[in-house]
Order: sequence, then C-alpha cells, then structure tokens
Amino acid sequence: MRREKYQLAAELEEEKGKNQKLAAQSNKDFENSSLPSSARPIRKKKIPNSREATGRKPGGQPGHPGHGRKKQIPSQTVLLQPSPEILDDPDFKKAKKTVTKQLVNLQICLNVTEYKAEVYRNSKTGESCHAEFPAGGTDEVNYGSSVKAFLFLLNHDCCVSIDKCRDFLKNLTGGKLDISKGMISRLSKEFAEKSEPKRKSAVSEIYLYPVMHTDCTNTRVNGKSAYVFICTAPNGPALYYAREVKGHGGVAGTPVEDYQGILIHDHEKTFYRYGCGHQECLAHVLRYLKGSMENEPEPERKWNRAMHCLLREMIHYVNGVEPGGERDPVTICGYESRYDQILETALNEYADVPCSDYYRDGYNLALRMKEYREAHLLFPLQTDSMLYK
Repeated sequence: MRREKYQLAAELEEEKGKNQKLAAQSNKDFENSSLPSSARPIRKKKIPNSREATGRKPGGQPGHPGHGRKKQIPSQTVLLQPSPEILDDPDFKKAKKTVTKQLVNLQICLNVTEYKAEVYRNSKTGESCHAEFPAGGTDEVNYGSSVKAFLFLLNHDCCVSIDKCRDFLKNLTGGKLDISKGMISRLSKEFAEKSEPKRKSAVSEIYLYPVMHTDCTNTRVNGKSAYVFICTAPNGPALYYAREVKGHGGVAGTPVEDYQGILIHDHEKTFYRYGCGHQECLAHVLRYLKGSMENEPEPERKWNRAMHCLLREMIHYVNGVEPGGERDPVTICGYESRYDQILETALNEYADVPCSDYYRDGYNLALRMKEYREAHLLFPLQTDSMLYK
C-alpha cells in the first residue's frame, strides 16, 4: 500500500512538471522571455514596455501635463468675418482678442521640371551639340531624389512590398506615375553605394563612445535563415549588418570586433570575447524574472519578485541622477548587498524545493546572475551616469 502511494505521488509530481512546462511554453511572449514581439500569437493586446495594467482609461490622466496637438506654421491665413447682425449692432465692439484654429491637410502634387536644350549644328563638319543637362538627367524621363527616397523608405522602413509601393504611388498621382519593379528593387543597391562614406563615418563615431549596445537577431533571406547584427551608441548612430552565420564569424567586420569600450548585450556569450567591460541588458533580465514569477508562484519562490523590484529600483535611481552627477556610495553599496542577499535566498529556496525538471529557467537565471554578477551590476558602479542614459 505504501509503495503504491509513493508511486502515485511520483506520477502526480511528474504530471505536474509536464503541465508546468506546457504552461510556461504557452505563456511565453516578448514580455517574459527572449522572444521578439513579432512572434507574439494572436491574443489580447499586451501593455507595451512591460508596464503593469492600472485599470485606468487610455488618454490624459489627472495631475499630468497634457500633450495637445501641435500648431503648425500656416501656409495661408483666412480672416473670418462675423455675421451681419453682429456688425450692424452698435452694442458689439471689437475686443483685443483673436481666436485661432487650424485646419491641417496634406497636398500631394506631381512636380515635373522639363529641361529643353536647343541643338546647334556645325555647317562644315556636321557636328551637333547642345547645353548640358543637370546631373541625373540621362534618360528622357528621370525620377528625382524625392521619388526615390519615398519609395525606398516605404519599401524598407515601412516594410511595404514592391508591388504595393508601385500601386500606392500610382494611386497618389492619379495613375500618372507607374514605376517599374526593377527600378524600385535597384534602390537598395544605390542607397548602399551612396551611403558608404556616411556608414564609415558612423563606425568611427561609435568607437569614440564609452558604451555600445549590440544585439544579434534572426531573420530570413529568400527562405533561408540569416542574422542581423545591430551596433549602436547611446543617442548616437545605429548600424545594421546582415550575416549568414552568428558567433565570431558574424561579428567579424562589425564595430564590435575592434571595440575597446563597454558592451551592453543580452548575454550572448560571443560578445564576452570583445570590449573591455560588459553590462547585461536589464530589460531582458526583467523579462526572464517575470517569466519565473509567472511559472514559479509563491510561497516556494520569493527571490524572483524581490530581484525584479530591486532591478527596477536601481534603474529608476540611475536614470534619476543628473548628467555628470555622482551617485551616492551608500546607496550603491546597499544595492550590491541586497543583490547578493536575494541570490543567496534564491539558492536556499531551490535547495529546499528543487526546481522541476520541466522548468529550470528560474534556477538557471539565478545561477547566471551569480556567475555574471559584475555584468549585472556594472552600470550602477559607473560614476558617469551619461553612459546609460
């Protein structure tokens, strides 16, 4: 009887672990894991930036300054006259006050400049010549920089297909502009060639910053897996590099390869081989802690909630320090002490109640935060708060 009871209890724990694993997989999204927001399933809309729901209605909140519509510089001004009843009434006098309201519209028109050059022919040699046309006027019909920039941004920045770009521009111009697909597809190469000097200048500028953010994300090119490496400086330039492989082969040729400052990343171990210091992206750590909180409820696990509160408190403190200001050493020491105490609590909790074989993310996170302690606490130890603004 005792053996059967023990066997049933073991089977029950096994099924609980499987259910926990399935629930964790089902609840994973960009707010509690490393999944990108594009991988979110079709569910109820989440609050962005990992903010908690308040139950308030959207829009302006009492006690906060309003963000009204910004007035624009008027293209034309129309002075409205009052009705004749008011003008003819002697009791109404003009006050020193004007009420102003604006009506903002968009006007899209086709601006075509036609250049004509008279031809001169040499009566003796038969040679003919004419005045030179401006740059970019090689064909009978040429498209200016505004048309090319519009199509390029629509295609790449707004992620609109080439066919829809053609249709949109054609409809905007009343069917007058019907640009070929080949011309739109060539814009990427043309942009890459013309922006090469600026990209080289951006790389040199990034090297001057003491901090660089970097990341590697998955993508697909013609149905095959590929990777995009992002390198950017705080309030500085951002560069994107397409690569067929990740790891050190993908880093080659990017600013990360020769960078000598502090790298901020999401614990991609490849990046630990570069730079002179490392800071974990705490936005990612907060997501992982949130995932642990959702899948390892109280009372067995308390460390994840305590660490989540501590990291948010640290971030708010650092962001509140004035540029160039010094951070309070006592406060910093307090953060370090609390960090170590929470991780000690985590290890004790997992020793008392081991993690499930089907969900080890919280336990692995605690071990990682202990092993890479400096990479999680580097930003509050810096004296220059501008590094992380």
